[in-house]
Amino acid sequence: MTEGTHRVLVMNSGSSSMKYQLIDVVDGTAVAGGLIERIGQAVGHASHRFAGNETSFDGPIPDHATAVRIMQQLFVDSGRPLQTGAMTAVGHRVVHGGSLFGDPVLIDDEVLRQIRDLSALAPLHNPANATGIEQAMAAFPGVPQVAVFDTAFFRTLPAAAYTYAIDRETAAAQQIRRYGFHGTSHQYVSGRVATVLGRPLEDFNQIVLHLGNGASASAIRGGVAVETSMGLTPLEGLVMGTRSGDLDPGAILHLLRTGGLDVDGLDALLNRRSGLLGLSGVSDFRDLADLVAAGDADATVALDVYCHRIRKYIGAYLAVLGGVDVITFTAGVGENAADVRARIMTGLEGLGISVDPARNAVRSSEPRIISPDGAPVTVMVIPTDEELAIARAAAELVSLVAGTAVSAHPARPGRATVGRRTAPTPRSSS
Repeated sequence: MTEGTHRVLVMNSGSSSMKYQLIDVVDGTAVAGGLIERIGQAVGHASHRFAGNETSFDGPIPDHATAVRIMQQLFVDSGRPLQTGAMTAVGHRVVHGGSLFGDPVLIDDEVLRQIRDLSALAPLHNPANATGIEQAMAAFPGVPQVAVFDTAFFRTLPAAAYTYAIDRETAAAQQIRRYGFHGTSHQYVSGRVATVLGRPLEDFNQIVLHLGNGASASAIRGGVAVETSMGLTPLEGLVMGTRSGDLDPGAILHLLRTGGLDVDGLDALLNRRSGLLGLSGVSDFRDLADLVAAGDADATVALDVYCHRIRKYIGAYLAVLGGVDVITFTAGVGENAADVRARIMTGLEGLGISVDPARNAVRSSEPRIISPDGAPVTVMVIPTDEELAIARAAAELVSLVAGTAVSAHPARPGRATVGRRTAPTPRSSS
């Protein structure tokens, strides 16, 4: 095979942005990648990285179709045109699969329609995901398009974990249950933990803390997710950059009755004006750290609330799992904010959980252990790579359909969906 036949273009389309990477699924490297921002605004911006160089564009980007054309042109400008014949697939991150989709699926018009129909469950995400898919299908005819779902890894949750205690007929009619999100990251990171430690994935319990602008926690027993913090939507759970996380439903009723807010106003409040932003006025952890260092009282409270909520989930997941062997930090804050990791772990020494200050202070892009030697619970930092996980999932599904062996890294244990048919896939820790 030529070098390009092991490459997958991964696209993550948002309402006003599009991230992409061209990934070699054999060696796990990103050949090129970029970010297109401010789609739909008067002036947009795009940046493209290849071979250590960056190419950029500033100008009108009125829609996602234009964004895809700009992406193609940036590949040309960098000296490596994006040739459709040299791609195994285009892999798409799709936030919500509902009860319809679990494993990766080849996208056709019917699947695209179903992804759009699931927008009621993820109105901020699925419409943009579907738009990106539609434009990629037009731009790259003949290249298999594969959807990989954020919710997939958490389809293993037991009924006790995914069931909300509301009227069961209403819940069924409205598809109300815990779905969980960031699943691609949680699965990838938990698999990397096993690889780094040289332990069978099936032999230990983990808690994974995905801490970025969006944040979630998961409890994983033997490689299988048994609990997670996000629920019907990505709003539940931990405190996030602009999202509230857990909130008494009575507070929502109170705001509807007396706060002068309608449903759209509540949506904006809880998703865009809450979390760290609502508490401190900033959503970026670097800005929050500066305010805390300057003695800002609101910022200090915001950081305390953030860390307290995570500690509470760690305690809950210790009970769910009956004990934990490894706790792992990942994503932007989890990987880079040593002081936040230390704050979260402080006070958990009685549970066998602690970090070594010197190890925790090391800045590195490599997987590493930050707990002391001999600690009962291993604490780790593992950089996430959702794009690589999506690329491998897409390549594995395409090779399965074609009857070839492109990659030894399937997306997840279980079954890979091919249209309305299913086929078994081997278990993997990637």
